[in-house]
Amino acid sequence: MKPNTQQLSDLTIQVRRDILRMVHAVNSGHPGGSLGCTEFLVTLYQNIMDRKEGFDMDGIGEDLFFLSNGHISPVFYSVLARSGYFPVSELATFRLLDSRLQGHPTTHEGLPGVRIASGSLGQGLSVALGAAQAKKLNKDNHIVYSLHGDGELQEGQNWEAIMYASAKKVDNIIATIDLNGKQIDGTTDEVLPMGSIRAKFEAFDWDVLEIKEGNSIDAIIAGLTDAKSRTGKGKPVCILLHTEMGNGVDFMMHTHAWHGKAPNNDQLASALAQNISTLADY
Repeated sequence: MKPNTQQLSDLTIQVRRDILRMVHAVNSGHPGGSLGCTEFLVTLYQNIMDRKEGFDMDGIGEDLFFLSNGHISPVFYSVLARSGYFPVSELATFRLLDSRLQGHPTTHEGLPGVRIASGSLGQGLSVALGAAQAKKLNKDNHIVYSLHGDGELQEGQNWEAIMYASAKKVDNIIATIDLNGKQIDGTTDEVLPMGSIRAKFEAFDWDVLEIKEGNSIDAIIAGLTDAKSRTGKGKPVCILLHTEMGNGVDFMMHTHAWHGKAPNNDQLASALAQNISTLADY
C-alpha cells in the first residue's frame, strides 16, 4: 500500500533532518538543492515509481531513476536509505574516507540505487535516454525518470540529448527540471539567462508540463501522475518543477548562498528545530 500524504510529509521532514545532519557532520556538501528537491524525491520513490525489491544494474521490469545533478547527493542518499536500498545508519558515513556515500554518487562504490556517476553536470539525460531505449528493445514497458538542475541546462550536451530524444521518439522517459532559479554563483539569470525553458523544450518537440508548487506533495503526485499518462504517445515528457532552494529552513530559502555550504552548530540547531523528528535520526 502506498503511503498517504501525511506519511510522505513525515518522511520528507525526516529526510530534511538527514540532509542537514550529514552536511554539518563533515562541514561539506550541498544542502540548498537537496532541501529543494526533498518532496519530489520522497514522492517519486515512495508513491510513483514501480520498484522491485533489491537492486540490480539491469533494472529490467521496473522503473528507473537517474540523478543528473549529482551534487544534491544528500537528499538522494537519504531517500535511497529510507526506501530500503541500504541501511539508514550508513548515512553517518557521508563524505568520509572509504565511504560508499561520496559527495557525488559513483557506481564503483557499489551503492545500491546508484546507476551512474553524476559528479560532472550535463550527462544524466544522455544516460537516461540510453536506458529508455534499452527498455524499448527489451519490450519492457516501464518508465525512466531523470532529474536535472536548471543551471545544469547551461551545459551543451543536454541539448544534444533533448534533440535526440524527440527525433527518436523516446516516449518512455520523464525528465524533470528543478527550476529553483539559483546556482552556485547566483541566480541563473545572473550567470547565464536561458529565456523560456518551456519554449525551448517545446521547440525540440517535447511534451512539457509544469508543477507550479514543486514543494507540495499533493501537487507533485498530481503532476507526476499526469506526466505518466503522457508517456507512450510518441514524445518525451518534461516536467518543469518550480521549487525553493533550501526549502523547509527559513534562513536557507530565497538565496543561493546555501548551494554548497554547511551549517555551523547554531545554524544546525535552528534548522533542526524547524524540522522536528518524525521517524528516527540515524
